[in-house]
Amino acid sequence: MANLDLLECSIPVAPIKIIALKGCTELGNIVDKYLVSFRKDMVSRRNSQNISWSGYSEESFLVDSECPRFGSGEAKGKINASIRGTDLFLMVDVSNYSPTYKIGPYINHMSPDDHFQDLKRIIAAATGKAHRINVIMPFLYEGRQHKRSSRESLDCATALQELISMGVSNIITFDAHDPRVMNAIPLHGFDNFMPTYQFLKALIRSVPDLHMDNEHLMIISPDEGAMNRAVYFSNILGVDMGMFYKRRDYSTIVNGRNPIVAHEFLGDSVEGKDCIVIDDMISSGESMLDVAKQLKERKARRIFVCTTFGLFTNGLAKFDDYYEKGYIDKVITTDLNYRPEELLTRPYYEPARMAKYVASIMDILNHDVSVEKVRSTTEKINGLLAKHR
Repeated sequence: MANLDLLECSIPVAPIKIIALKGCTELGNIVDKYLVSFRKDMVSRRNSQNISWSGYSEESFLVDSECPRFGSGEAKGKINASIRGTDLFLMVDVSNYSPTYKIGPYINHMSPDDHFQDLKRIIAAATGKAHRINVIMPFLYEGRQHKRSSRESLDCATALQELISMGVSNIITFDAHDPRVMNAIPLHGFDNFMPTYQFLKALIRSVPDLHMDNEHLMIISPDEGAMNRAVYFSNILGVDMGMFYKRRDYSTIVNGRNPIVAHEFLGDSVEGKDCIVIDDMISSGESMLDVAKQLKERKARRIFVCTTFGLFTNGLAKFDDYYEKGYIDKVITTDLNYRPEELLTRPYYEPARMAKYVASIMDILNHDVSVEKVRSTTEKINGLLAKHR
């Protein structure tokens, strides 16, 4: 349970407001409803103390905004209500390619660059008016270009510095590809949250006969980059962990990356065990599916894939095929980024719902208190496991 006493004894930074940019309005609406509910509950708790904070409880915290475009494709940011003196939270999904805009007779789908540019437009419209500007960017823009290995751009660091230079105080993201990018802005707020509890909740909801003990379950890291996530999962569940090592052909570049030659497995036997494969994202999904196939060939019982972001850049045909062949049993991703409608109807897909967590983070940050002290993820997971067992 949340430790609401800390919130009750702290003063909000300023009245909270939310702007959900184009492509993130669906998540923004759900987050707003949770936040409204949280604030009404808090007001009812405080009634006996006769404390009243201006703008603390509202019917909605959403502020209307837009980025209209000229015929040339250029645009401007516009906020359609007052945000002066507010603690402003901007929500953006840079991976949502479904919104479109016109350039002359042509229709373009918005790219991550378009979303990031719109974000900067709204920040520019709010700067000097809002008391504080916070950016909630679940899928970190250019997060995969987090390090420089030759004469190439360092896009993620540049983007973070650009936001800070525009007046952003805090950047909130989820499961960053490499959280060390925060070193690009060492004197400013950068919070990286993990959806571990939501993954387990979705798994227990969709697989009620799942046994979370060392005899029946194993956590799998598909590569060395996902080790930290897998270690935390295995420690909190008290089960073994295995890892695949991606052997690549560094003499060749295909689609901007070195192709994987083989996956080498490091770990104990998975025979007869359910396996949870944990990673930050499914892009094309080829490496994840190859890992699932190899686990099945090693006689694993069931394969559950848990990733924070599901991009599915190569479509769903191969996932459908592997599900029919029994290589995968469940694919769980969060609802923090855009997911195509056809994915939501697949029998193997299960969403990890994050809106309540995002609303809670907003509420806690608005009070300027520690998120972990108010809402301990480890305690919530232990409570969930105790109830399940």
